[in-house]
Amino acid sequence: MKSRTLVAVEQQINAMGCEVYEIGLFKPHVPGSGSRQPEMLPRTWDRATLLKSVPWLRYQNSQGRNVYIRPKGEHHLSMVDDLTADAVKRMKAEGFTPSLVVETSPGNFQAWVNHGEILPQRMSTLAARAIAEKFDGDRGAADWRHFGRLAGFTNRKQKYQGTNGDFPFVKIIGNWQAAAYPNAQEFLAAVRKLNAHREAEIARSPMVISDRRLLSIDDFRANPSYGGDGNRIDLAYAVYALSHGLSADSVTQAIGSRDLSKKGSESRQAAYSARTIAKAQARIENGR
Repeated sequence: MKSRTLVAVEQQINAMGCEVYEIGLFKPHVPGSGSRQPEMLPRTWDRATLLKSVPWLRYQNSQGRNVYIRPKGEHHLSMVDDLTADAVKRMKAEGFTPSLVVETSPGNFQAWVNHGEILPQRMSTLAARAIAEKFDGDRGAADWRHFGRLAGFTNRKQKYQGTNGDFPFVKIIGNWQAAAYPNAQEFLAAVRKLNAHREAEIARSPMVISDRRLLSIDDFRANPSYGGDGNRIDLAYAVYALSHGLSADSVTQAIGSRDLSKKGSESRQAAYSARTIAKAQARIENGR
């Protein structure tokens, strides 16, 4: 008999409809725990491997790691974070019916919408941010490859821990469907126009931003002034993100979205991210 966790994972990946997934097992810094840095443990698995790995993921979750998922490479989805129940209802009423709604903590939801076609990276980010803005989601968490929580595991944020020591489970809410939302074609036509405008804007000045949105780390990676230097990009993004109110945990996740294996072991990768954040914080404090 399948466990509830396995059933939830299977439902989520069926709704997302991708062949390969990136899994992120994130362990935040907990004061007094003896752990000095937040840690991200990445995995890239196809559907079958992910399902076989559920027992291992459950163990990692029990040891304090939050379990996240996103498609590998360019894809047909947008994840909208930090939604209310009313916002999810509005999405359905206005033709943006999600393929999947996940309750990440009591009264807080993530929605995955299916555009019906694979989107290039920049257009995918614009689409995610437009939907997040339309339905009052988190624009800072809206980009083409942001992690969402994987259902069937617990949300290990300390603020959600109950008096009995338990953490809330991440749950799929309602029915899931691997289908595009009704307004997909009309919405994507508008996003294509915005994307064409943005590309012309970037051609004039790579760092001009006119829609008052927060830049993602992918915007920095696309900026030719950094010459593709990953270390420079990570530091520049960390300074920008921290100075705009993003948490160190969010910045650590963003830095970990590229392959850091050249840095060495997982502990060395975590140390690199921590050093980058510390340098960024020092620059901010010095007014640079």
